[in-house]
Amino acid sequence: MRRLLVGLWALWSLSLPVLAAWDVSQLMDTLARTRSGRARFVETRYLAVLDKPLVASGEMSFVAPDRLEKRTLSPRPETLRLDKDRLTIERGDRQSTIDLAGQPLAQAFVASARAALTGDRTTLEKHYGLHLAGDREQWTLTLLPSDQAIANLVQRIIIKGQRNRVLSIDYLQADGDRSLLAIQPLPDK
Repeated sequence: MRRLLVGLWALWSLSLPVLAAWDVSQLMDTLARTRSGRARFVETRYLAVLDKPLVASGEMSFVAPDRLEKRTLSPRPETLRLDKDRLTIERGDRQSTIDLAGQPLAQAFVASARAALTGDRTTLEKHYGLHLAGDREQWTLTLLPSDQAIANLVQRIIIKGQRNRVLSIDYLQADGDRSLLAIQPLPDK
């Protein structure tokens, strides 16, 4: 009887599809297939100097490989537009542009969002150690700074998602302040 059970178990296990472990490479490949997207966001910033968090909301859009726009609608209109290494900030009638090419710390911070959205593992690993938990349906990617200058600013970044969608980016700064960006994807136009 035991031999029959072992034989049946072996036959049954051979008939199961082989499931590859969910890893960083698979996640990055999945994210890289997304060429553009739009989303609503709610950003909650927890600052040690304030009793209550600051909450802002609006819409974001992304076009691979390097265009990201965040339009804050509430509490005050503001647009941040990242196009390659150029960051443009618009508030009311004022507009300023910053070239990030000569600012490695700013580039590392921007890379956490943009490289995650594009599935650019090489850029992420240039600045962070990557730690993935979960599976295809619900995953968490934790970024830990690999450079001390970045670690002096950011303790960790936690990106959560489902399949090919990033649903939140949680920045924990080295000083204890925190910013949580909750993202709700919108259908493409």
